[in-house]
Amino acid sequence: MSDLQVVRLVPWAEGDLALLRRINTPEMKRYVGGPETDEQVEARHRRYLALGTGQMFRVELVASGDAAGTIGHWEREWHGERVYETGWSVLPEFQGRGVAVAAARALIEVVRAEGRHRWLHAYPGVDNTASNAICRRAGFELVGETEFEYPPGSLMRSHDWRYDLRGA
Repeated sequence: MSDLQVVRLVPWAEGDLALLRRINTPEMKRYVGGPETDEQVEARHRRYLALGTGQMFRVELVASGDAAGTIGHWEREWHGERVYETGWSVLPEFQGRGVAVAAARALIEVVRAEGRHRWLHAYPGVDNTASNAICRRAGFELVGETEFEYPPGSLMRSHDWRYDLRGA
């Protein structure tokens, strides 16, 4: 694994608003409803700071300290069960280099250590080839296709990937 693929997850902080603004581009948001208004980005930042049942992280490259993206987990109800959901964004200049896979694997260890839920789910759009590949490479199991509400008020066709946090 190259140095670029070695990441650390840094808990979300006040100064990370600038990173959210860098992610809020048509290219980065094409699979999740498009860019948000500045007010929506600021509200998202406040939600990330206040997450009570989960945690958002800045994905930082160990070798350089560069912020490469975001990843997090939060609780949700899914098919009558409390589970964790995860989602991530990696800036274009760091895509295709294993950063998101390394971040997903690091996040798996974080939520596994919490020991609260058996499953960690991800719901990338069926057309989001890169995020689906990240799920596969990070060790998630494809459950199938589903209708998923994101952004709120919009249904999207997604893959339901899950990771067994109690497995080996």
